Amino acid sequence: MIPARILVESLADEGLPNAQMTNAREIVRRMDPRRFHISIFHVNRADPRVAARPNTRLIPLPQRRQTVKILQEFIFGNHQILFYVKSSPASKWYLRLRRYWKDHRIVVGAIESQSDLRNEPTIAPEGVRFWEQTVLRCDYLFSNSAAVRRSLQSEYGLASEIVPTGVDTKFFTPMWERAPNARPRVLFVGSLRPFKQPQILLDAAARFPQADFVLAGDGLMAQELLVRVQNERLGNVTLLGAVGAETVREQCQQADVFLFPSLWEGSPKVILEAAACGLPVIARNNYQPETVVDGQTGYLVNSDAELFARLEELLSRPSLRRTLGEAGRNHSERFDWDVITRQWEEIFERLVSQKAGARTL
Repeated sequence: MIPARILVESLADEGLPNAQMTNAREIVRRMDPRRFHISIFHVNRADPRVAARPNTRLIPLPQRRQTVKILQEFIFGNHQILFYVKSSPASKWYLRLRRYWKDHRIVVGAIESQSDLRNEPTIAPEGVRFWEQTVLRCDYLFSNSAAVRRSLQSEYGLASEIVPTGVDTKFFTPMWERAPNARPRVLFVGSLRPFKQPQILLDAAARFPQADFVLAGDGLMAQELLVRVQNERLGNVTLLGAVGAETVREQCQQADVFLFPSLWEGSPKVILEAAACGLPVIARNNYQPETVVDGQTGYLVNSDAELFARLEELLSRPSLRRTLGEAGRNHSERFDWDVITRQWEEIFERLVSQKAGARTL
């Protein structure tokens, strides 16, 4: 068997927190090296798990002025598939230029957010245009949830297949036997941006002084939240700032409830990570995440009032938290990265086979 050759437009650097790059590393390190040759870029030290994978080519990039080298790899590299295309200058130029020659490579893009980017004020108009000129011009598009697929179809009339975002259920695990917290602990993990609504955690902290609230993340609202905590003397709130994966796991294992009030998402990986750690999840129903089963693994709410009511219920009922958390752990295993990677492998082999068949006609 001749391995299919895939170039991944991502960085294999160890510890990079960017969600898309983390997803790419998780997929790459699990792909069967007998069936797939992988090329992937790196700037600093590559993730040892990717570097140790057989049949993998690590392409070094300089700290600055990376576009030319990436573009050269796109045009002259020996690959059949370009995967995980980003909104980068190199991909923009490649997708613009490839129309001028018979380029038989297959270009695959992943859609991981709602497509109404113009409605999100923290995303600049030029960022939206860049996304439209790169990711949306791929040959094949894959959405990470049904809601994301519907949004792409509604906004741009583009079809896509669904491949969910995954979770490492061997890394994110429950700590069932730990001693119970003296006070219930509620956790939020995410960027501190307006659409994530981290201020709801502070509202909840004022409403439920019998519980502790932990926010892990950084962003535009960090200073605003800190000032509010100080002014309102919210002693039951802890702002951790930006944290790595190990701290996220530790915080999930020590928490009792995962509260994620974000209004605008694709399919948030942090929800899966919390569920894999045995936490009941409260999230918004706006983006209909398949990773939360309402009433079974947590709750999907339609308003702030419903959010607070569900939180009050979970804070007062430890047995319910345990029941929903156990169901959430079981549900998360459907999204394990091993399962998701098998889906990508089948897709890549199908696309290569279809392209080969078309060229022989």
